Amino acid sequence: MTPDGLGDLHCRVHRRGIKIWFGTSTPPRAHYEAQVLPLRLAPGGAGRRSALEIGFHAEYSKEPENEAELQVLEAASETWRRELGDEAVAGAFLGRDSWRRLSEVWFDDDLDDPDFGFEIASRLVDYVSVLEPVRLAATNAGQGARR
Repeated sequence: MTPDGLGDLHCRVHRRGIKIWFGTSTPPRAHYEAQVLPLRLAPGGAGRRSALEIGFHAEYSKEPENEAELQVLEAASETWRRELGDEAVAGAFLGRDSWRRLSEVWFDDDLDDPDFGFEIASRLVDYVSVLEPVRLAATNAGQGARR
């Protein structure tokens, strides 16, 4: 479902979701993810039954590296905002302030619905389709986004 020209797609399923990335077989610190989120970490999660986060993560050990990744994406916010809508939030990672994210949170979905996986995959591909070309262009221009 991902667009051509982004490199070799890799994915890793973990107990709370799925992580996808391009390039090397080892997952980089900057990647895309869909994961069940503890309600205590989800903005507006009080009184909800479940939370699922979908989007981009920068999880480098040094906060400035994460911030640099996010700045590259924020510089193109006009582009991704048109495609991803107001649901996409750029900022600190949910649960670790030194990491960064550009993602959205879905609440109270039926996680047992057999079709729900397709909805998650489709939305994750939306993020990849819009953000990965921005990251590639920044890498090619030497602006700091890494793959």
